[in-house]
Amino acid sequence: MSYLHLSFYSAFTLSSLGLAFHRTHLISALLCLESMMLSMYIALAMWPIQIQSSISTILPILMLTFSACEAGTGLALLVASTRTHGSDHLHNFNLLQC
Repeated sequence: MSYLHLSFYSAFTLSSLGLAFHRTHLISALLCLESMMLSMYIALAMWPIQIQSSISTILPILMLTFSACEAGTGLALLVASTRTHGSDHLHNFNLLQC
């Protein structure tokens, strides 16, 4: 395993651990999700370079598009929850209620 693969795997693992352990604010959960998407984007961008293929060059752009949609939806949920509940603390939300 090269250092490049190790750095991508460690960035994704640290982001997922941050998502698992820092569950106090919604914005911190969104930042952990964004860092996970960023590490996946960089890994997908480096993958066609390593295999010298131009067929799978659309995958990073597709991943970046979905990441931007996820960020926009997350920020819209953050604004809506802050307006209705007054804060972005995750323990204030009753997620089982419709």
